[in-house]
Amino acid sequence: MCVCEIQEALGIAQSTASKHLKILEEAGLATYKKDGLWVNYTLADGSDSPYADSMLGNLRHWLEDDPEVAELNRKLPEIRREEVCRTQIPRSRKVQAQI
Repeated sequence: MCVCEIQEALGIAQSTASKHLKILEEAGLATYKKDGLWVNYTLADGSDSPYADSMLGNLRHWLEDDPEVAELNRKLPEIRREEVCRTQIPRSRKVQAQI
């Protein structure tokens, strides 16, 4: 997911999403990959750290029955990055993008 999709799913500010993703990345719990203009974030596979691997495994187990996580999983397919991210572009950049 890109930052805009995460922001939309969680209902948080872009700066908050970016800050937390950076913390997760530094902890070895999340990774990112550039794909053209998109930067896609995913959960790490845990191969870089046995601590991260253990934490990710426990989180998956702990959260599998969480109702808030289930609601997020229900909402995710409805979030379209092309729509969400387009609304995040500042007005001045929208004008430049249309030219």
